[in-house]
Amino acid sequence: MNFEQARFNMVEQQIRPWDVLDFDVLDALAEIPREYFVTESQLAYAYSDKTLPLPNGGSMLEPKIVARLVQGLALKPGDKVLEIGTGSGYATALLYKLSGNVTTVDIDSAQQQRAKEALDKIGLNNINYQIGDGIADEGDGNLFDAIYVGGSVPEAPDTLKNRLKEGGRMVVVVGGAPVQRALLITREGGSYIEKVLFDTLIPSLAVPEKSLAAKFNF
Repeated sequence: MNFEQARFNMVEQQIRPWDVLDFDVLDALAEIPREYFVTESQLAYAYSDKTLPLPNGGSMLEPKIVARLVQGLALKPGDKVLEIGTGSGYATALLYKLSGNVTTVDIDSAQQQRAKEALDKIGLNNINYQIGDGIADEGDGNLFDAIYVGGSVPEAPDTLKNRLKEGGRMVVVVGGAPVQRALLITREGGSYIEKVLFDTLIPSLAVPEKSLAAKFNF
């Protein structure tokens, strides 16, 4: 399979038509070999416009969703980025290409190791990996310029809002079927400004059930 051509087609036929027009994002997508982040049985679908299953039962979001969310963060070199849910590592690669400073957290050490191996293969070996519940954990007190949440949650977690610097941005998909909303949340003067980026429907973030029960009101 000609992966280089498939990558070009993905950018031109899937990403651009979905209002992803940021040149830095498009350039990064054109460089990242997505075939490294899928299982061998999924190689034919590496650049398809679909959600792919991960070995641990999680999901690899379709490329246009990842691209549109990351575009919303308006990353620049040096931005300190927190990713909740390493997953396949593909979004991690995009975040790192744009910022050069990523901490990624996942509850599944085996899946995160698979992602790390793929990221190491393409030379992205200066990423900070953490194992834990990124939703419930308050972290070590570090604040971030940007936070990317790699799966849907019932509502935007206060624990993550509190980890944003002044002027910091978070993208997160909230709600449930049949329609969820992708939000851009910006911390401004102690307040949090929400903007709806688009409507979608994606798999939920993998977190312990007790975490959801403790952090969200149903």
